[in-house]
Amino acid sequence: MSTTMTASPAYRSTPGPVHTILLAGSVPLYLGALLSDLAYNDSHQIQWSNFASWLLAGAELFCGLALLFALVNLLRQQRKAGRPLLYFVLLLLTFVLGLINCFQHAKDAWAIMPGALIYSVIVTVLAIAAAWVGLTTRVGGAA
Repeated sequence: MSTTMTASPAYRSTPGPVHTILLAGSVPLYLGALLSDLAYNDSHQIQWSNFASWLLAGAELFCGLALLFALVNLLRQQRKAGRPLLYFVLLLLTFVLGLINCFQHAKDAWAIMPGALIYSVIVTVLAIAAAWVGLTTRVGGAA
C-alpha cells in the first residue's frame, strides 16, 4: 500500500532569489549613503553629497522592487499577519523615509544637514531590520 502525502502547498514566506538580491542590495546602498553623509558632515566637500544622492537613488530602486515582490507575496498569502506583514511594513517605511531622504538631498548641499544625516541613519537601520526580518522567515509560516 502506497502512502502519498497530499499536503497543500505551503506558502513560501522566504524571498526568492531575485527578491533576495534586491533586498540585500538595498542595504549596502543605504549604508553607503549614510557613510557619504557622515563624510560630507565632516569635510563639507559637496561631492560627498552627490555620492549620497546617487546611492540613495539606487537604494530606492532596489527597495521599491523588493517592496513590490513583498506586496505580491503578502497578497498571495492566506494569513495576512505575522512576519510577512511586519516585513512589508518595514520595507514600506524604509521606502517612504528613503524617498523623503532623497527629497532632502535634492536641496542645496549646504542646506541638507543635519536632516539628511538623521534620515540616512533611520533609513539604514530600517533597511537592515527589513532585510533581517525578510531573510529569516521560515517556509510554512512558522517563524
